[in-house]
Amino acid sequence: MTGGAASAPADGAPKATPRYEALLSYTPAPDALQGRVIAITGAAAGIGRAVAVAAAAHGAELIALDRNRPALDALKAELEGRGTRIEIVAMDFDTATLVDYRKFAESVGDAHGRLDALVNNAGHIVELSPFEFIEPSVFTQVLATNLVAPFFLTQWCVPLLRKAPDPALVFSLHRAQRAFWGAYGVAKAGQEALLHILADEYHLAGASPMRVVGVDPGPVSTAERHQHYPGERRDAHPAPEAVVGPYLYALGPDARGLTDLVLRSAKA
Repeated sequence: MTGGAASAPADGAPKATPRYEALLSYTPAPDALQGRVIAITGAAAGIGRAVAVAAAAHGAELIALDRNRPALDALKAELEGRGTRIEIVAMDFDTATLVDYRKFAESVGDAHGRLDALVNNAGHIVELSPFEFIEPSVFTQVLATNLVAPFFLTQWCVPLLRKAPDPALVFSLHRAQRAFWGAYGVAKAGQEALLHILADEYHLAGASPMRVVGVDPGPVSTAERHQHYPGERRDAHPAPEAVVGPYLYALGPDARGLTDLVLRSAKA
C-alpha cells in the first residue's frame, strides 16, 4: 500500500493513511454518499455489483455500466425497488470507441452537470497463456478493456469530476505481473501507472482537488476467478460483498484530503 499527497486537517497534522485490512470492516455513516453521483464500470456482477449495491445503501445515485444488459436490468430493478436512483448504460469495453466515451460523458453532463466519482472496475482477462502463444487479437482485446477504456473514459469524465465539490476517481487494481498473465498483467500495470500520473497531475487542481485511489483486494470469489481456477474451492477467497469497505472509504468524505493512495490486500 502506498500513500501520496495528503492535505493537512485544520490542526496541521497530516491525515493518517489507512490500511486495506482495517478498511474491510469500515462502515460509513448511513448518508455518507447521499446525493453523490457515482459511475461504476463492470457493475453488473462481482465486485462492481457489490460496490454499486453498497454505495446505493449509503445514498448514492448510480450510473452502472456493463456489457451484460440483462444483468444490468436486474440490478436496476433491485435497486429501484429500494428507492435508489440508478441509470444503466450497456457498453462493451472490448469494442467501445472514443465516440462512445464522449457520448457517455455528454449524457452525464446533461443529466447531472457533474460527476462526483468514477469507479474504473471493469476487467476482462480473456485467457491465460504462455508469452510466446499470445495472439495479437487477444492482446488488443485485453488492453482495450483494461487500459484503453479506463484511460479514455476517465479523460472524458475528468471535466465533470472537477465540477464536483469532492471528486473521487477509483481504480480496481490487480497485481498480475507474473507468468502466463501476459496482456492482462501489462494492462493492469499500466492502469496503476495511470493512477499515479493522474494523482500527481490533479491533486492541487482547482478548489476541490480530485483524489485518486486504487483498491487491490487480491483474490476474490468471482465468476471470472472460478473460470481461471476451476479446481479452487468456491469459498477459498472472500465474496465480493466482503471487500467493499475500502471502496466505500475511497468514495466518501472520510478519504477527503488523501490521494495517490493504493489500498492493497496483503494477499494480492
